[in-house]
Amino acid sequence: MIDLELRHLAAMAAIADEGTFGRAAVRLGYTQSTVSQQIAALERAVGGPVFDRPGGPRPVRLTPLGAVVLGQGRELLARAQALADAVERFKSGDGRIDIGTFQSVSSVILPSVIRRLRDEHPGCDIRLSEEEPEQPRIGDLDLLFYDGRVDDDVECRKLLDDPYLLVARAGAFPDGPVPLELLDGAPMVAWPLTCAQPWMEEAIERGGARPRVVFRSAVNDTLLSMVRAGLGSAVLPWLAVRGAGADSDDRLRVHELRPSPPPREIYLHWRSGRTHSPLAGRAIEIAAEVAAGLTPPQS
Repeated sequence: MIDLELRHLAAMAAIADEGTFGRAAVRLGYTQSTVSQQIAALERAVGGPVFDRPGGPRPVRLTPLGAVVLGQGRELLARAQALADAVERFKSGDGRIDIGTFQSVSSVILPSVIRRLRDEHPGCDIRLSEEEPEQPRIGDLDLLFYDGRVDDDVECRKLLDDPYLLVARAGAFPDGPVPLELLDGAPMVAWPLTCAQPWMEEAIERGGARPRVVFRSAVNDTLLSMVRAGLGSAVLPWLAVRGAGADSDDRLRVHELRPSPPPREIYLHWRSGRTHSPLAGRAIEIAAEVAAGLTPPQS
């Protein structure tokens, strides 16, 4: 059976459907002698004749052995066609992609990426997981968004610089940029001391201000609710400000800081040395295009 080929089974199925070697050859685009050679090879592989050949215009008939071979052969041909279809769908961008993300990217960048992927590849299966651990690992993910470089066996692409901005209640500070020194001793709400947050707070302190943190939360909407309530101001990256709609809320004002803390850097990571699926490769291209179209304030 190791000498049996799918083309032999395809020839057999065509002969069974058409009734003659000649009509099967026309259907397959072969010469009649080529079809005869393929059936001869099949019969050697299975160890017996698969057709009775009465000669003349009368149609050929399956032998009992041929009926067994054809029954199983049609299943093999169907499976081979299903495999070919699956490979073609994969090459055209269908399939599954697993992406790790975090709040700001989920709100601002990923919606456009997902929309374009699904428009281009309606059959694709997109799986997202949102978290921002202290020591991120790409694991089984195809792609990982993170605000900084990941200490793992990965390659990455920098998407954008994300400057820090001051979000305060309307009227809390004069319009325009706010001198960093005005934050010294002022009540602040802030993210937990994970990821880039300690680095940002240290930068503010080096700039001459030591705000009084009165509340910490990892949820951007919660922080902004506390700002609206008057608990304190917040220093947040531009993506977080935009994603939570703070820049369009009449109750809030968004200010640049002078001097501004260095921006955080947004990267897209994938496992080093891994061949991308067409879907993952396209996701990287779209993410870069979406990020390039964003216009954060210059720090």
